[in-house]
Amino acid sequence: MKINGTCHCGELAFEAEIDAEKVLVCHCDDCQMLSGSAFRSVVMSKPDGLMFTQGTPKEYIKTAQSGNLRAQGFCGNCGSAIYATSVGEGAKIYGIRLGTVAQRNTLVPKFQIWCSSAQPWLNQLASLPAFPAGPNVDHNKV
Repeated sequence: MKINGTCHCGELAFEAEIDAEKVLVCHCDDCQMLSGSAFRSVVMSKPDGLMFTQGTPKEYIKTAQSGNLRAQGFCGNCGSAIYATSVGEGAKIYGIRLGTVAQRNTLVPKFQIWCSSAQPWLNQLASLPAFPAGPNVDHNKV
């Protein structure tokens, strides 16, 4: 499947060939820290399946929770995380950050990984009060 997307500010734009069966939620500590959230949603590209049509991402190389070196690609202007991939030679498979993908509403996660690091309150989300928009809601009345 072909997808496209941008960073938040629009400085980066990309197209990618992805495997729609490899949409996942990652609960690892790294994804929590790098996303500033409880997990990260990712879609995996086909080998060498990511192409930037506008701009060039910055990369940060880190040792992942798995022990592997991972390049974290992001916008140098707005900081939007775009992908993670392996470091070194060979074809690259990119873990594209679903929030940057235009077709994200159609890409439903098929599985979760690193569930041992998942926040214990995640399975309680369905029982919390939910509002269609914010921040105009008076949360003191909840």
